[in-house]
Amino acid sequence: MTFDIALVLLILLSALVLFVTGWLRMDVVALLVMCLLALLGLVSPTEAVSGFSNPAVITVWAMFIMSEGLTRAGIADSIGRRVMRLSGSSETQMIIVIMLVSGLLSAFMSNIGVVALLLPVTVEAARRCGISPAKILMPMAFGAMLGGLLTLIGTPPNLLVSMALDNSGQPGFKLFDFALIGLPVLLACTLFMAIIGRHFLPATDPDRAGMAGSHDLSEQYGLQERIFALRLPTPSLLAGRTLEESGLINTVGLMVIALTRGKETFTLPSRHTVLKAGDIVLAQGKLNRFERLRSWNSLTIEREAPLLHEKLLAASCLAELEVAATGPLSNEQLEHHRFREHYQLNVLAVKRPGQVLCTRLADFTLAPGDKILVQGSSDALEELQYQAAFSAIERLSVDAVKKQYQLQERLFVLGLPADSPLVDSSFAENRLGDAFDFRLLGLFRQGEIIQQFHSDDKLQAGDLLLIQGREEDLDILRGFKQLERLDDMSPYLDLLAKGQLQLVEATLHPRSKYLGQSVNALQLDKRYKVEVSAIWREGRAYRSALGSMLLQAGDALLIVGPKPQLAKLNDSEHLIVLNPVQVKPVNASKAPLAAGLMALMVLLTLTGVLPIYLSAILAATLMVASRCLTMEQAYGAIDWRSIFLIAGMLPLGLAMQHSGTAAWLAQGVLSGLGQHGPLAVLAGLYLVTALGTLIIPTVALVLIMAPIGLMLSGVLGINGQSAMIVVAVAATSLASPVSHAANTLVMGPAGYRFVDYLKVGGPLSLLLFVITMALLPLFWPLSAG
Repeated sequence: MTFDIALVLLILLSALVLFVTGWLRMDVVALLVMCLLALLGLVSPTEAVSGFSNPAVITVWAMFIMSEGLTRAGIADSIGRRVMRLSGSSETQMIIVIMLVSGLLSAFMSNIGVVALLLPVTVEAARRCGISPAKILMPMAFGAMLGGLLTLIGTPPNLLVSMALDNSGQPGFKLFDFALIGLPVLLACTLFMAIIGRHFLPATDPDRAGMAGSHDLSEQYGLQERIFALRLPTPSLLAGRTLEESGLINTVGLMVIALTRGKETFTLPSRHTVLKAGDIVLAQGKLNRFERLRSWNSLTIEREAPLLHEKLLAASCLAELEVAATGPLSNEQLEHHRFREHYQLNVLAVKRPGQVLCTRLADFTLAPGDKILVQGSSDALEELQYQAAFSAIERLSVDAVKKQYQLQERLFVLGLPADSPLVDSSFAENRLGDAFDFRLLGLFRQGEIIQQFHSDDKLQAGDLLLIQGREEDLDILRGFKQLERLDDMSPYLDLLAKGQLQLVEATLHPRSKYLGQSVNALQLDKRYKVEVSAIWREGRAYRSALGSMLLQAGDALLIVGPKPQLAKLNDSEHLIVLNPVQVKPVNASKAPLAAGLMALMVLLTLTGVLPIYLSAILAATLMVASRCLTMEQAYGAIDWRSIFLIAGMLPLGLAMQHSGTAAWLAQGVLSGLGQHGPLAVLAGLYLVTALGTLIIPTVALVLIMAPIGLMLSGVLGINGQSAMIVVAVAATSLASPVSHAANTLVMGPAGYRFVDYLKVGGPLSLLLFVITMALLPLFWPLSAG
């Protein structure tokens, strides 16, 4: 052993220790190795930085850009989702389909990119079929890595061993040379995982996959306490009405999370969705408030409405109030119960030029000059003189009101039986002044007229309630009574677990114009198709009737919706999202162009018009020029850590050759296995490389083993491609979660442990070894040539 060999081995050993311990980042270690080799004179300065211009490095970063372009064009996602629909509900069938799909995609895309792309699709498909994602995610990652063995561009090790051959003066690999072993390996390993390997995989809880953040927020805000499910019977009085018309949203104050109809579930359905018999509505809100409104069904319709109204009008005063342009009611919604509490007057109607409204006033926005018809005591009207909300007050006679407004058409009387659950309830509890925009104009009790009452006053048996509104809305109340409450809350939890809905937390921007306005004013449902499910204020969570709550500085809003819609909140100028979600935008119109550019790259390489690295650069540049992605997105797509790792470690291979280290190590291998023939030596090379994948990053390992393989092939007098194909296949890291990012990516979502990779990846690696050793002499004869 020479001094230079000792130095190279010391640097190699130090790099391995740093790789295994993780004391420094891998790319930093590679750059330190590069600089140290040049400093000690083991390579020239030019050779030290030659890795950055190496064709393999260039091809790798170009392929990162190509992969991103295909992703943003929606090609891979579209393929993945279509195949998932064909996978059925069988665990075995799903494993076969997902491994083959991920393998074929990885032949032309980054392995990591394929896994990241298929991860949510796979989890969703598995959960939909009642299969633990842990049973599918590892096979998907293995399929992506094995698929990299189908083409020269499938994985960086393939490019590195091919470039090593070129640099040694031997012919490199062609685009599909690797498929001679890669395709049989992919098919055999797929069958192994579908028949045997899946039984070694854990059946971890599906709820662990990727949705912990949503579950944590759900628990923090106590959403489960306010979730319940309602089923519409057959027949139902609510069938044929929209969600908005049903009163579930505006009257009961519910947020409809999902609507299940047969086998389909619609998340956050529109207010205009028409209900049908058999529908299951998953809602969030106060169940006791809903039950209280259901108890309205106990009220009886009386026929004395005109007579009682005459008595009420005779005992009270009528007036028109003109809304002041600068007053607090201008451009605000008219909320009757708040108006009554503040002014002690009942709102009967609103008039503006050419329009008179007597119902649905809760949805009406007041404008300057509007005239509000009110009824109440003379004292209450006198107090209005000191209110800035009104620019004019005009008292009206009963005859004038009848002529202009025709109120009798919208009046009815409800009687309160002694057995009604509403007896002894307060007006605030039963929301009589709120529901369906019913307005309680007066109360007749034991022959007396009561027109001034507080929200804390209680109802008594025998009371007659004079109501202004639509009598047909009472059918909706009867429809409430028909609704069947379900006890199973699992559908809501499934929506979070499957990723159909997610939760984010946001707060208002300090300069937002919506401070002091209601939650409804944000119009998140219309603008983004998401909903506010809870508000955290001063140490407590508010989870029902949120639409009318006035927003305050410091409020935390819990917002629920599909991930793509929540991602749009990141661009809101009024909200600061505390846990933003990111979704890559997909431009499906660019899909044919992106696919065409990938085909162009393959064609130029196969015909020999351009080498692989120039073909990849040309296709990647055209991707940007044709706006499949922007230059900023192209820069962001490149995994610079991998680029610096490869470029920094390439000089170590040169140093191993120049110093004689590779020959010295090769001689050690030959002394132990040489007497058994070339196949035994290559088997030893394979096993050493495969064991190295347990602790060493794949790219760094290939750069170390490639010079040794070339030296062995030279000494044995065999084809250099045979040794390099062994190194490339052996570097497929199946038994370790740390040496390849594809394995690392699925480890957390599936809840895998290190030992799970050993239990499944170990036997699979052995199968890979047997197939490779069996096929190697058939396609790459163990002779020089």
